[in-house]
Amino acid sequence: MLRAVSITRTSALLLVATLLAGPSLAADSGHADPELRQLLQQAINDNDSFEDRFDAEVWLVDMSQRLKSRMPDTRKRLNLLRQIHFEARRADLWPELVLAVIEVESNFDRFAISSAGAMGLMQVMPFWLDEIGQPGDNLFDIQTNLRMGCTILKYYLDKENGNLTPALARYNGSYGSHRYTTKIYTALDNRWRRY
Repeated sequence: MLRAVSITRTSALLLVATLLAGPSLAADSGHADPELRQLLQQAINDNDSFEDRFDAEVWLVDMSQRLKSRMPDTRKRLNLLRQIHFEARRADLWPELVLAVIEVESNFDRFAISSAGAMGLMQVMPFWLDEIGQPGDNLFDIQTNLRMGCTILKYYLDKENGNLTPALARYNGSYGSHRYTTKIYTALDNRWRRY
């Protein structure tokens, strides 16, 4: 189970300021990267799934730094994170769990195709388009893939009465095996969980 963490507004603002400054902050300049500041501002203002602007700012900055090595383009990274957060919350899932699933399933490659034919970030099987899709849906579309992937994962979580381990195994089609769920928990613990 994910634990919520309580941090003070001051410590969170210091974290945000530090992360915004990044390596581009010159020792004597005292200013954050203006492009990053603008992109974060846009992402924070589009905070449909966040309780408030402060929560959006802290989460987006934190997760953006964690995802940077896999997705160097700041604009794309923040857009993806905002969409992940929105779709995860919409499905009543933890956004960090969805990040771990995406890491294991596609390593954040929106055009990934598995040997079984699963597609996109969350590796959704194409037959789901017939089940829950709309005409014209494309599994390489980020929003479509996230919406379907989160909906499917939530369905299995509900079927398993909130027990994440068998729900993840069902999502992956490996029910009865712990190999996949171990990968998800490792990714979650090593990269995405917020303490």
